[in-house]
Amino acid sequence: MPVTNSTSIHRSEHSISRNDISENALKVLYRLHKSGHKAYLVGGGVRDLLLGLKPKDFDIATDATPEQVKKLFRNCRLVGRRFRLAHILFGRDIIEVATLRGHHSDEETEKNTSSQSQEGMLLRDNVYGSIEEDAERRDFTVNALYYDIADFSLRDFCHGLDDLECRRIELIGDPETRYREDPVRMLRAVRFAVKLQMEISERTKAPITKLAPLLKDIPPARLFEESLKLMLSGQGLATYKMLQQYQLLQQLYPVSFVNGDDPKSEALIHAALANTDERIKADKRVTPAFLYAAILWYPVEQKTQEILTESGLPFNDAFLMAMNEVLDFQVKSVAIPKRFTSTMRDIWVLQTRMSKRYGKHAYRIFHHPKFRAAYDFLQLRADNEGGELVELFEWWTDFQEQDEDGKRSMVAKLSKPATKKRRYYKKKPRPTSS
Repeated sequence: MPVTNSTSIHRSEHSISRNDISENALKVLYRLHKSGHKAYLVGGGVRDLLLGLKPKDFDIATDATPEQVKKLFRNCRLVGRRFRLAHILFGRDIIEVATLRGHHSDEETEKNTSSQSQEGMLLRDNVYGSIEEDAERRDFTVNALYYDIADFSLRDFCHGLDDLECRRIELIGDPETRYREDPVRMLRAVRFAVKLQMEISERTKAPITKLAPLLKDIPPARLFEESLKLMLSGQGLATYKMLQQYQLLQQLYPVSFVNGDDPKSEALIHAALANTDERIKADKRVTPAFLYAAILWYPVEQKTQEILTESGLPFNDAFLMAMNEVLDFQVKSVAIPKRFTSTMRDIWVLQTRMSKRYGKHAYRIFHHPKFRAAYDFLQLRADNEGGELVELFEWWTDFQEQDEDGKRSMVAKLSKPATKKRRYYKKKPRPTSS
């Protein structure tokens, strides 16, 4: 879908109001404009305002280079090598400013540099151009809408307004070429379709399944950031199901799908995602560690059994080894930071300890910093598997509600597991020398 002639919509003919744009974004737009530069609000912020949604971010496009932007704002830092961007910092609020992108050419100058891999993926992309070229370089038509601060008009280059009205996710340009340039666009297509309750057009979704393996070439750290957007959107379960439909999950979590879909694992993951969606809607705190723990729990269990069978190690040693192997394999695809893998390990280890409640064990587990997360995880497992896990979950539920005397009484009623008696041998007398 090539860029056509621009359609300009007068300020009186669209619904965007400056009252709905963040004060910091307006500051940046006005200063760029007063300094003689073109400045546009662009992308998801414009799209969401037109849909009556509250934008999460406000991104700006300008004809000023990153270096020129930095000279205008003391609170600016330049980031990125692949895409050079200016971040204007207002405390925790970051306004992202990108220079209008241009088309690639064989000529390379100090200001215009680009390179591609053999598969067509863009490795560097600091090529600057006009607003028309920038629109053609954007991913989806609904993200190629520009709000011009000069006259408050709206500019549409790719029939983005039509696609918004038709609730359609449409990729700009040849889909296969655009996905090869940046395979993450496949994840973005799914995320936008679910978030905005839109349909992915036939031409846009046609190559996704075939090109899904290209995600293996994306840096694991970038895929971690993308996975957060996918799972913590408030529509994590619906997003997960669509990712599965297009065979994109296998690229993100290969250890969980090496043997195909496991119904028991799927049920646990669905429950964890549904729980997270509910917490987000209720404005409660969530952690990615809980979701990753659910996604990788059954692979850890399976790997533990394999190690036990092959090595004969004690269960605890085999379990710790399994955790290490699964996480080491997973971070090659999605680089889960240590602050989350540490919590995942705590949740997992507590699952193995929560059945050992006799003596002081119950109190140690109850006072563990990650007890609540482990307890919630145990509930998911109990709902998923039933049996003894239900009884264990109910015991811990009752334990939390008791006063100190009640807790002691509950623990006292538990029978301590029998321990093997140590065998002692009477020493033989040493032979005396003759």
